[in-house]
Amino acid sequence: MFERPGGGEKAVLVQLDFGQGDVPERLDELKLLAASAGAAAVAVVQGRRERPDPALYAGKGKVAEVAEAIRAAAADLAIFNHELSAAQQRNLEKELGCRVVDRASLILDIFAQRARSHEGKLQVELAQLQHLATRLVRGWTHLERQKGGIGLRGPGETQLETDRRLLGKRVKVLKDRLKLLERQRAVRRRARTRRDMLSVSLVGYTNAGKSTLFNALTKAGAYAADQLFATLDTTSRRLYLEGCGPIILSDTVGFIRDLPHSLVAAFHATLEETAAADLLLHVVDSASADRDAQIEAVDGVLEEIGAAQVPQILVWNKIDATAVEAGVERDAYGRIPRVRVSARTGAGLDLLRQALIETARDHADATSPAIDLA
Repeated sequence: MFERPGGGEKAVLVQLDFGQGDVPERLDELKLLAASAGAAAVAVVQGRRERPDPALYAGKGKVAEVAEAIRAAAADLAIFNHELSAAQQRNLEKELGCRVVDRASLILDIFAQRARSHEGKLQVELAQLQHLATRLVRGWTHLERQKGGIGLRGPGETQLETDRRLLGKRVKVLKDRLKLLERQRAVRRRARTRRDMLSVSLVGYTNAGKSTLFNALTKAGAYAADQLFATLDTTSRRLYLEGCGPIILSDTVGFIRDLPHSLVAAFHATLEETAAADLLLHVVDSASADRDAQIEAVDGVLEEIGAAQVPQILVWNKIDATAVEAGVERDAYGRIPRVRVSARTGAGLDLLRQALIETARDHADATSPAIDLA
């Protein structure tokens, strides 16, 4: 019988290279994720492989190196910057004698800490349960025993079957509650559509500065911090633009590479706001050396949620950390595809507002009823 080890906060980080590139950037991101979850990284183990090992993911030699790092640093947690199967996680925990967390579980844990609204908490719990459902069969072997003893004997149902049934019932309850919230959100969205108000959503990689930009434009006072996934709950405000009236501006959850599919599914109602927007302000951390890969990761999630066809303006943020001046770029048709700003200092925000004014006017022209002069 194998019981799962208890939790801890001193962690050994594991990053393997399978030839995908960007290893230093991925490792830096793992360190930020671990810190955001409250873990102290006491050692880092890296390695190269052609493909994952079916049983241990990292291979026996590398697992032995991780075990030695755990012993040397008195760590009680190993964090793999990869997605592990239930069997691999169980085998690693038996070999290492400590709790093993993969990338998906780490992100889910951060989301659980960050959720503040009722809807956000429901979405995170649903994502956690859906992730857990894939691990009941082989991750907790003690659940396979039938209940027994006085007062514990049941109708032949194993503990695993009981847990799976109870988990399924809870998932159904959460999905029903989120569907109700989704219908309420759809009603509000239809009301905005009837008023022909331009709907703009801020999207981007986590910690790109979306909430800081949202506050700078709307004075909303939304929570903003220099940490991953500071914002989970969508916040919408009216933004009044000179000469064209109000628009709706929404701040959304940040994206990240290899975002767990259970999170995308659970946050469907929230992410639907993005897919239904008239314009996306794609906020990019221009000071990041990994910005091109981050843009690609965001576009991948937008594709997954059905928002790939929504028009975008790239907002090149954090220019105060670079030598780039505030400004705009126009394409051959006179439209603005990119604006360079600093949400922290306010540089370039007037140019971004002008880009929004131009888009709002184009939207008003497109939605105005045609006048029959015949």
